[in-house]
Amino acid sequence: MMKKIIEKGVIAVIFLLAFYSGLAAAHGKVSLESDVCVRNISGSMIHLSTYQPQYDPEAEYCTEIPKEGQTVWVLDLVDQALRDMPIDIKVVKGTGNALSDIVTTLYSTNHTDGIIKGEFDLDEGDYTLFVTGEGVPPLQYEYPLRIQMTNYTELMTAAIPYIITFLLIALITDKLLKRREMRNG
Repeated sequence: MMKKIIEKGVIAVIFLLAFYSGLAAAHGKVSLESDVCVRNISGSMIHLSTYQPQYDPEAEYCTEIPKEGQTVWVLDLVDQALRDMPIDIKVVKGTGNALSDIVTTLYSTNHTDGIIKGEFDLDEGDYTLFVTGEGVPPLQYEYPLRIQMTNYTELMTAAIPYIITFLLIALITDKLLKRREMRNG
């Protein structure tokens, strides 16, 4: 009986290690159309990238920022029309209807290269980054930021295929071992 349990466990561990891809949250190298960090209003697109070089100099994030502290952000104004209008940027504590204090603001009028950069130092929690292009009509983009928080829904969604695979392997292994026992016994 113990031999069966060990065999099942070894097979499951080998399988999981062979197919483990990690649950990284970085987003780089995808097309603009499928990038979760792009916001598009009436064809005017912006792209947000966040970095924490003090922890991982190569990692690029979007709205799921892994650690609290200094975070460098870069806003790419993809649309030419946005580059010609003033841009107001606000970071507010909270999300949705639970917005509270304004944490930081930036007003940019000189961004002909299409890039606005800055840094913020945020504690753990939920925030919202508002980007407003002050044109006619004004364009308002919104990014919910999660600082050093585990998104359990995404974690479970990512783990479900592994759990199902493990259960299927355990079931198949159990059936095969029972069939072997019936032949030998």
